[in-house]
Amino acid sequence: MAGQSSGGAIYFAILGIVTAAFGLADLLVTASGSEFAYGGILEIPGDIFRGGWGGIIMLFAGLFYLSGIRNFDDIHQFAKVAMGSILIWVVAGCDIFAMITESIPSWEEETGPWFNTFPDFIATYAPPYAPAVLLLPFSLVVIYYIRKRASGEEGSGNSA
Repeated sequence: MAGQSSGGAIYFAILGIVTAAFGLADLLVTASGSEFAYGGILEIPGDIFRGGWGGIIMLFAGLFYLSGIRNFDDIHQFAKVAMGSILIWVVAGCDIFAMITESIPSWEEETGPWFNTFPDFIATYAPPYAPAVLLLPFSLVVIYYIRKRASGEEGSGNSA
């Protein structure tokens, strides 16, 4: 079991470093007052709500990951890792909800229709994405460890 927990600790250490770096990048881009895009897949918004507050939340998610990997088998330390994932889910959920709400109305006033056409609706979901949306699939790995921990504790709890 020590090998599996050390693999999880390494995974979440790397994820913590990347998440904290994205949080710092969010804050720096917001402080500069501009937006940042890289390679057509990453876009860091410069607004105060998503960039500022979102950057703080992402930074703390990374710090939760990094502080929780020290003793990964301990439930209290593992709870920090789970909290880091939950923080990413909250920010990514807000970003996805913003994508959905932006895809419905048409922004071209001279065309007439209020609803977007189907191609424009689908094009809204194309990259670039915010950092939290990019980290979302990687943060879902914590569900595997939660399920593994729950099934392991149920088996050992019946033997007493």
